[in-house]
Amino acid sequence: MNTLKITVFFIFFSHINIHFSQNNKIIPEPHKQTIKKGFFYSNESPVIITEYHFNSAATLLKDALKKLNFKSDKKSKKIIKFTINKNLDAEEYTLSVNPKEIQIEASSNLGALHAFQSLNQLILFNNEKGVLKIQSQLINDSPRFKYRGMHLDVGRHMYSVDFIKKYIDGLAMLKFNNFHWHLTEDQGWRVEIEKYPELNNIGSFRDSTLIGHYTDKPWKFDKTRYGGFYTKKEINEVVRYASDRGINVIPEIEMPGHSQAAVSSYPELGCTGEQVGVAPLWGVFKEIYCSKNETFDFLEDIIDEVVELFPGKYIHIGGDEAPKTNWKACGNCQNVIEREELKDEHELQSYFITRMEKYINSKGKQIIGWDEILEGGLAPNATVMSWRGISGGIEAAKMDHEVIMTPNATCYLDHYQAKDTTNEPLAIGGYTPIEEIYNYEPIPDELDESLHKYIIGAQGNVWTEYMKTRKQVEYMVFPRIFALSEVVWSKNKPSFEVFEKKVIDFFPILNDMDINYSNHLERLEE
Repeated sequence: MNTLKITVFFIFFSHINIHFSQNNKIIPEPHKQTIKKGFFYSNESPVIITEYHFNSAATLLKDALKKLNFKSDKKSKKIIKFTINKNLDAEEYTLSVNPKEIQIEASSNLGALHAFQSLNQLILFNNEKGVLKIQSQLINDSPRFKYRGMHLDVGRHMYSVDFIKKYIDGLAMLKFNNFHWHLTEDQGWRVEIEKYPELNNIGSFRDSTLIGHYTDKPWKFDKTRYGGFYTKKEINEVVRYASDRGINVIPEIEMPGHSQAAVSSYPELGCTGEQVGVAPLWGVFKEIYCSKNETFDFLEDIIDEVVELFPGKYIHIGGDEAPKTNWKACGNCQNVIEREELKDEHELQSYFITRMEKYINSKGKQIIGWDEILEGGLAPNATVMSWRGISGGIEAAKMDHEVIMTPNATCYLDHYQAKDTTNEPLAIGGYTPIEEIYNYEPIPDELDESLHKYIIGAQGNVWTEYMKTRKQVEYMVFPRIFALSEVVWSKNKPSFEVFEKKVIDFFPILNDMDINYSNHLERLEE
């Protein structure tokens, strides 16, 4: 057995005013947490003992804890130990705290990473001035859903690699396991593609951006060039960073709609061949990919480069909000409808998605698409992301397809979180307070119990039309992301009142993490 002994400095956020509150409330709520007598007490550096399999979790613990001001004591009798337990599922763990040691058991590094996040919360809440005092307890924990996702749109506004990493840190802390990275849009192409340099020279930049809200007329624009893209080196860095924290990165390459940035770069990809600009405005645009061989050749080349960057199981292909106006007037598209004996343009979209799915499957990947991919017939192996309510998810589950629930009324974090918007940042609209997210149940009542297995999880979506800065993103996400983490992880959520107190207790931690959170937890009206 290969084991490593690592002496570390416990990281104590001494400037956080925490007075041994004995806060054992972890977010999200563990499956089972049994409080026992006694405390793990230490004013010296415990020794970390780990097997090789858990190096990444142990390294995160070491790196996190090294930020605190403890004196090293190589003779310390206090131990934190990682142990393999092959009887546990991949994401399952046990965390045992007693006066002599802290022991983590897991069958995989994923389970060990989740245990680290729980332990880290206990550490953050139960230290003061170089002294650690954690109550003895036993935690047995595993997730309710296998898919626990958060999304970030970088097409409308993009953010630094450092912020993307910080965003991932937030996801990992709350035991999410998928980061959905929305990389292409009408308003900007954000991934480096070597074979088609104009995507980055032209498509990654817009000449102007809308000022104010889309509904404010007449429209006004800032007349300032905006944009950029993530290099392959930067993407590799993000993917590695996420993987080290147990998070899979899912790239989204939109098709056939939301593609004006690509069409502006290569006009021949559109139905008219006319030059169009990268969109300076929000909304839905008629410029979509033409359903012809040249387009499929282009998209297959894109997929070839994308799969080299993202080792995970999924490629998200969009499929939403694709106006058929140009297709109806396009000779190429109409020829395909006739040749393939398709009923209409909706079936043409199904043909388009199915053809791309076949190619993506050949690369060892599976597709995810928004629920519009149901229109005209669902691609054979597709996972459906149900955003226009829950009906799309129900329909897909009845067709024996896996479903990720993300209904916009509940899971869209670009909505206002307060009824009085006077002092709130500009948002797209809607009203989704934290309690509404907390009360969300991903498995619809209407769905037969035999089909529940097809609902593999849920996701929060962050569309950034009105989020120019990372601080705006954080404000819209935190603390509502806490509620969603309880929805997708916890098998026995506490009452909202208990949860609310947990969140408020977490505010000093968010302060220390320099997260610009909303501090009002608005309740639903009776």
